[in-house]
Amino acid sequence: MGIYEELGIRPVINATATLTKLGGSVMPPEVVAAMQDAAHCFVDLEELQVKVGARLAELTHNESAYVAAGAAAGITLAVAACLTGMDRALMDRLPNTTGMKDEIIVFKSHRNGYDHAARMVGVKMIEIGTATHTDTAELETAINDKTAAFLWFQGGMSGRADFPLQTVIDICTARGVPVLVDAAAQLPPVENLWRFTQMGATCAIFSGGKDLRGPQSSGLVVGKKWLIDAMRPNGNPNASIGRPMKVGKEEMVGLLTAVKRYLTLDHDLRRQRDERVVALWLEAFDELPGVQTARSFPNEAGQPLPRCELVLGPQAKLTRDQLVQQLRDGDPCIVAMGSGAPNSLFLNPMTLTDDETAIVQARVVQLLS
Repeated sequence: MGIYEELGIRPVINATATLTKLGGSVMPPEVVAAMQDAAHCFVDLEELQVKVGARLAELTHNESAYVAAGAAAGITLAVAACLTGMDRALMDRLPNTTGMKDEIIVFKSHRNGYDHAARMVGVKMIEIGTATHTDTAELETAINDKTAAFLWFQGGMSGRADFPLQTVIDICTARGVPVLVDAAAQLPPVENLWRFTQMGATCAIFSGGKDLRGPQSSGLVVGKKWLIDAMRPNGNPNASIGRPMKVGKEEMVGLLTAVKRYLTLDHDLRRQRDERVVALWLEAFDELPGVQTARSFPNEAGQPLPRCELVLGPQAKLTRDQLVQQLRDGDPCIVAMGSGAPNSLFLNPMTLTDDETAIVQARVVQLLS
């Protein structure tokens, strides 16, 4: 009996994305083996963090790197580092930011629940722009002697009512303001591991448990050495604001192994595979009564991978919500994602094995025939 069966929990076929609430991703055997190897003995965690970081920096063509307890923890520690630098007295005072630079600039259109990770440090979020437009002059005006950093959220919300990241970097760099890029779900493409920092961003922050397929409770921060150096004393195992965001030896080694693996993958072959799956789904589902299909690209996170969209008309056997529920209630349990439209849903092959793509196709055809 497996642990999930023992607990009375049904495993899920994830036809949505690398969502945290569904476990992120499934770790490959070599990542699991590396974590098991790391668990066999004691080690100096600070030394391990430095050595693993150095190897990750080398692999990703960056000055430095840090393993965080997820991407959100990476944001928290990067913001803390911008406030404190290497000043231990300032670290001890957080989240009391009195006397520090404690303003983080962000586009109004980028505000989202994940900026809790920045706000918990004690900073003030300074919005620029509106929900529909932002002028570069607004950023120039917002920067002052209290500005600690600019926080850019890369993904589905970027490119709307903002202006290009390169422009943000150019303006902030000229004024000595660090630019932190939340790129949690921005893999693929693999080049993003160094693209943002080569553009001039101070750091880029990725989830370790999404497409990298490392431990879900890990995050990867790559960027300038001065920032990473200041993140370390703000984090575990030190008694600082990041102490609750503990990263174990297993997660550090697991993430390093996952990054090594990711860099050896044939990402073009993977993209071609997903395109073939979506094409097969479109062909199969187009035959169903009352169903219209479309190739959706890019996916919900802005990754350059396709999805299949189903639009269920009045002649369809089920409504969108009924189909989603029956897929979830069936055996095996299949989780699909509804879109913003009330009669539309997406099926995403990026988290599915070949066997699972066939199961999803068969179940949808069965339910809607």
